[in-house]
Amino acid sequence: MTTSAARPTGARANQHALQEAVKRLIVDRGLEPEAPLPTESELMRELGVSRHPLREAMKALQALGIVDIRHGYGTYVGSAAFSGLEAGLAFRGALSVRGDQTDIRNLLEVREVLESGLVGRVLAAHHEIDFAALDAAVAAMEREAASDRYAPDQDWLFHETLYRPLGNPLVLELLQVFWRVFNTLDGQLPRAGDTPSVTAGWHRELLEALRGGDAATVQAAMREHFRGIRARVAELG
Repeated sequence: MTTSAARPTGARANQHALQEAVKRLIVDRGLEPEAPLPTESELMRELGVSRHPLREAMKALQALGIVDIRHGYGTYVGSAAFSGLEAGLAFRGALSVRGDQTDIRNLLEVREVLESGLVGRVLAAHHEIDFAALDAAVAAMEREAASDRYAPDQDWLFHETLYRPLGNPLVLELLQVFWRVFNTLDGQLPRAGDTPSVTAGWHRELLEALRGGDAATVQAAMREHFRGIRARVAELG
């Protein structure tokens, strides 16, 4: 006999199976982002489900960016952006700032490992680095710093420009997730001497190291950049 407590578990399992079936359909048919999915009636028939569970599954998949529901037009394959990951990490980070700081420290470690590893590959594509754009971003940060203001948009532009030579849009999306998470939490972290001028200085130091093309100097500059962020997180505890 099925207990009432077991029913939600079964419902969740059925929903998970249905969502997996929709994802499998997309993959098996080789549908690209922006490609239209079969109509709701066609999906009901092909997947052997009724309208309500299908709609619930599609809403869940839309939240993950796997499908894009355009009311009045149909449902399309989504871009599977990292919006769900970003929201989850931002939430965990916000809780961590007010808790034991474990998650925020772990997030910072992942970001640092990712960027420190990638910057070496950027050096291998030294001739493709847009130094003019990097210099413009740092100069804008320095101008704002002269008025004791931060320039978060220019900060991200610097990092985006830095890793663009890798030709990997997925890397840029993932890096932006981590950058946005920390930018969202910025006001909750102690400054630890991280003034606008100091922040601009870290980026200037990294830019000049990149311009020189020496791997050891670049890695040292990257460590210094993250040392400042680590100091801010450390002050929470």
